[in-house]
Amino acid sequence: MTDDAEGPKVGQLDTAETAVVRSGRRQPTQPDGSVEGYRAKRTLPVRVELARQLRRRRTRLALGFLAVLPFLLLLAFELGDDGGRRGRTLADIATASGLNFAVFTLFASTNFLLVVVAALFFGDTVASEASWSSLRYLLAAPIPRTRLLRQKAVVSALLSGFGLVLLSAVALGVGLVWYGGGDLVSITGETVPFPTGVVSLAAATVYLAVHLAWIAGLALFLSVSTDAPLGAVGGAVVVSILSEILDQITALGDLRNYLPTHYSTAYSDLLGHDVDWTAMAHGAFSGLAYAAVFTALAIWRFNRKDITS
Repeated sequence: MTDDAEGPKVGQLDTAETAVVRSGRRQPTQPDGSVEGYRAKRTLPVRVELARQLRRRRTRLALGFLAVLPFLLLLAFELGDDGGRRGRTLADIATASGLNFAVFTLFASTNFLLVVVAALFFGDTVASEASWSSLRYLLAAPIPRTRLLRQKAVVSALLSGFGLVLLSAVALGVGLVWYGGGDLVSITGETVPFPTGVVSLAAATVYLAVHLAWIAGLALFLSVSTDAPLGAVGGAVVVSILSEILDQITALGDLRNYLPTHYSTAYSDLLGHDVDWTAMAHGAFSGLAYAAVFTALAIWRFNRKDITS
């Protein structure tokens, strides 16, 4: 694809209006020139795009793996030998209660698996249509470009959010069945009652959904910038990995606070009685700020992209 084109050319569109011209009949048009009855706001409803995405194999595989992961972790703990250790790391106390198991599952998934899932849903959404040469037909429906991008982003957000909630819910369910409904135990030995622990787990899930908005915005920008879905998804994941590596370099000092992944596990502050919201507030702002910038770039890029070549 090349840049800075005005969009599909006349003759490549298969709109209702051009069909009327070919048939020799003319229907009334609206002041904006569109065929009477056409409403841009009614094109590509969320339910239609959601149904399309749910029929795709990659969607079912991604959600299925998120549901299976807690069972794999349970199998690993049951087959492994903990050596009787308790209270050193989250892995050491993961079997202390069902809540601990769910929290450990979230921590184990935060920096890679959940990033991959968000990048997959957002990075593949437009790039796959371009690679199949179906993007031009969606725009020729005609669906306004900004609306098409918005609808696809909304559906990707719904799928990503559902996947995150699915992971937390299945992990909690598996943990409760296998390890019981005891208190949530922190690595410092502090205990949180079960009801409060469930609320903390829910808050951690919501925080992750907000913080991962940055990877969603980046993947969406890459998705409208390339015809290769793997390039869009992989590019977003590589940026996340690079940010994680840079965050380990203490010589960077306070500059690490501006890395998008710096506050990825800030929800660990929820594991005690006295919750400090400072890091989570910074993490939420960071995620939303990066998301706003990347989303604006995606809209700008998509509105100027030639989808006819």
